[in-house]
Amino acid sequence: MPKQLHHRLFDLRLWSLFIKEFHQIRRNRRLVILLIIPPTLNIILFGLALNPTFENLRLGIVDYSRSAESRNLISAFDEGRVFKTEGYYASSDDLGEAISRGELDAGLVLPNDFAEKRARRETVDVQLLVDAVNANTATIAGGYAARIIASYNQKLAQASAQSNAASGAAVSMTTNPGARASVTPRLTLLYNPGLKSSWFITTGMIGLLLVLQGSVVSSAALVREKEVGTIEQLLMTPAGNSEIIIAKVAPIFLLLSFDIALALLVAKLAFGVPVRGSLLLFFLSASLCVLAGIGLGMMIATFTRTQQQAQLMSFFTNPPLALLSGATTPIEAMPTWLQPITEINPVKHFAIISRSILLKGSGVDVLYPQLLALAAIAFIMVAISSWQFRKQLK
Repeated sequence: MPKQLHHRLFDLRLWSLFIKEFHQIRRNRRLVILLIIPPTLNIILFGLALNPTFENLRLGIVDYSRSAESRNLISAFDEGRVFKTEGYYASSDDLGEAISRGELDAGLVLPNDFAEKRARRETVDVQLLVDAVNANTATIAGGYAARIIASYNQKLAQASAQSNAASGAAVSMTTNPGARASVTPRLTLLYNPGLKSSWFITTGMIGLLLVLQGSVVSSAALVREKEVGTIEQLLMTPAGNSEIIIAKVAPIFLLLSFDIALALLVAKLAFGVPVRGSLLLFFLSASLCVLAGIGLGMMIATFTRTQQQAQLMSFFTNPPLALLSGATTPIEAMPTWLQPITEINPVKHFAIISRSILLKGSGVDVLYPQLLALAAIAFIMVAISSWQFRKQLK
């Protein structure tokens, strides 16, 4: 190492400046918290939320047979951790409506002659209905169901072989379960028969982008006012605090409203996402999503003084919004204790609304719980952030 460079590196003035900057950063508690807590929480959330396995998929049953044999097959589905029986339904139509409302992930229909065909050692067809809005979940659920029924058929073959051996009959083992009494699943994919994953991702990402855009744009606009110092100039005008806040929020809301139509147009043209429900209901719920994003951005602006601080704060809020929304991965794959936290996420409710309107054609009668939750979240976020920002204007 050259002597001159060595002297610069170990110069006391350089070390003094370094120590001074280090102490200045250490005294900035807000910066230290933003550097430590968001990365830690995001790593934990990534590990918990991005889970490729599925457990406790909600299963509805229509048992026309109501026999011991049909109950044995239902028990085979309950024995694993993949499916969880939520209830029994009187008809296939009732089961389909429950899946449409989002109460079930799949349904199993057992025919009237299930026990009779079993006794005659004939092949029995059972119908498995799967909500294919999430193509990945539908594919995995169908695969799990096929494995459960294959295991059930194997047990039937073994029981038949043991029965024949006990009666003294000659037994020849076969790998074809159809030679004996067997069950064949008939998979029916609802709402997304082509299993296009882009439909699930796109309809979920619309809400996520609206909230993130709303938070970024509104926080940047309000923090910019603080940096430039025009907030003090606004306070000198006759306008009240509420009028100032409305004047700031309204243009942002109108600009972001155009993003709703843009996002829907891109989803339609680029990915062929169908529009089976009411466009008016879709735009109304999307507007609530934009308001929630603006409220989040205003809240970020009340806790920060510069653009850099606002960007660091967004690293704390944006990843949890994305991961705990069900926009890209199903909420059912998350740990059970983590799923209730998603109820306060506006993206989660809009993802359900968007997929139900566009892919299922659902209306207000089905979606009113999500609409009320989204409206409540948007109102609370805007009200709290406006109150906090109004305090700073005084």
